[in-house]
Amino acid sequence: MTGGVADAVEETAEGLAPEPWPRGISRRASMRISDVLAALRIEFPAVTTSKLRFLEEQRLVAPVRTPAGYRQYSPADVERLRFVLRQQRDRYMPLKVIGERLAALDAGGDEETPLRARLATRDGVATTPDRLTAERLAQEAGVSVELVAELVTQGVLRPGPRGVFDPWASEVVAVAASLADHGIDPRHLRAFRTAADRQADLVDQVVAPWRGQRSVSAHARAGTLAAEVGELCARMHTALVRSAVHDLAP
Repeated sequence: MTGGVADAVEETAEGLAPEPWPRGISRRASMRISDVLAALRIEFPAVTTSKLRFLEEQRLVAPVRTPAGYRQYSPADVERLRFVLRQQRDRYMPLKVIGERLAALDAGGDEETPLRARLATRDGVATTPDRLTAERLAQEAGVSVELVAELVTQGVLRPGPRGVFDPWASEVVAVAASLADHGIDPRHLRAFRTAADRQADLVDQVVAPWRGQRSVSAHARAGTLAAEVGELCARMHTALVRSAVHDLAP
């Protein structure tokens, strides 16, 4: 990936390294990874240590290392991570594009325009106050309403009451549109829906003991646990697909 933190600290003509974005925030690296997780989980309950390490591998954040090899983060690093996670969650933006946007900010580009107000669910997934109808999904993804309708017909998308979809439907439609460009039609995506349902059943088994309790804290724990295990299932699915197609290219 290009456009990482290292690209933003190249020396200028005057021999000084420009301050990466965000500016004006302390860069004193004194936070352990557990401190960073505690700060981020208020807004992103599903964030994990492995997620932070992955974002580091993608050069989106650059914590310092102690002589013993432990990572230490600064408040500026936390804000950078918060930016990345928001772009993924609220705008479904690929990491490569996020890296390019951060590189532009590091180089002095305009600040990111504020996102529309969103409501957070227990698992940290954001929802918009707008009704996600088939027409709205098609408009946001730049596809025909017929494509959304076909995804519903094939059982890939499942509208809720009054034809309103959950917030993840936007990403499903966007990915389905990209797959259609490669000749993969909605009917081919039914297997993905079936696999997702089976994984959701596994997650349900994990969180059932917590969900069955009446306390508010137990319900909150169930929501956080569901998000964390669900993310691990998604990563497993991605890893298996990548492994399966690894040797297909000459």
